Amino acid sequence: MDDSLVQPPTIKKVVLDVLKPHQPTIPELAQRIVSCNGANRVNVSLAEIDQNTESIKVLVEGSDINLETIKTCIEEMGATIHSVDEVEVARKV
Repeated sequence: MDDSLVQPPTIKKVVLDVLKPHQPTIPELAQRIVSCNGANRVNVSLAEIDQNTESIKVLVEGSDINLETIKTCIEEMGATIHSVDEVEVARKV
C-alpha cells in the first residue's frame, strides 16, 4: 500500500478529569465544549462536589478532536484539566 494514501491518525475520543467552579453550570460547559472544533458529542458526569468546585469527567467524541482546542475551550470557562484519562485514536486507511 502506498504510504501517501494513508491518512495520519486522529483523536476520536478523549476522557478528561476536570476541576471547575460551580459556575458555569455543567450544561453550559458541555455546550461550550461541543462547539469547539472537532467535537461532535460531549458527555459530562459529576464525580465530586465541594464548597467551591466540582470534579467532573468529560467525554468528548468527534472525527478529528484537537486536544489543544478543547483545553482552551475548557480553560476559557474557568475550568482546569487535571488529567487525560483515556484517548482513542484511529486512522482512515
